[in-house]
Amino acid sequence: MSRDTVVAKRYAKALYSAAVDENITLEVEAQLKMVVEVLHYDAEVKRFILAPRISQSDKLNVLRGALQGKVSQAVMNMVELLVERGRTDIFAELLATYIKIEGDALGIGDATVYSAYSLSQEEQDTVAAEFSQLTSRKIRVTNVVDKSLLGGLKVVIGDTLYDGSLSGKLERLEKSFNDKQRR
Repeated sequence: MSRDTVVAKRYAKALYSAAVDENITLEVEAQLKMVVEVLHYDAEVKRFILAPRISQSDKLNVLRGALQGKVSQAVMNMVELLVERGRTDIFAELLATYIKIEGDALGIGDATVYSAYSLSQEEQDTVAAEFSQLTSRKIRVTNVVDKSLLGGLKVVIGDTLYDGSLSGKLERLEKSFNDKQRR
């Protein structure tokens, strides 16, 4: 486990604890996603945060102004702490760890569903219901369109892949035939 992973886990646990105390765990997740989207993936903002010639206090003042009223105090405190400590590089890992801690505590699982076309809300709800029964957790679905799939679905929950794609079925069928020929 890398040092950044260990550090992100420590911060995520602290943030989750603060969110539980305020009874805003799901809100903090949404706010943290927004912060990560801006700080980690927006090139201009990232350059600003990493600029060595801009003082920490100026960076914090700009961030406070931009985030005021949009995030809870717990998230703002975490942003300030990570900027002050020069650890803005761990925001994405912090979010992933927070979501895992939250999911474990609340019985929620996040599923990434790969399909050849965009699934309707009804189809996503059906997938969520089926995998909720399978995993005994409430499943939240994120649909990713993968044009390389011929049909069917690939579902990733945590580090488990459920491959119901047509290409996956064909590969398993081919393997089965090859195994029988070797006998």
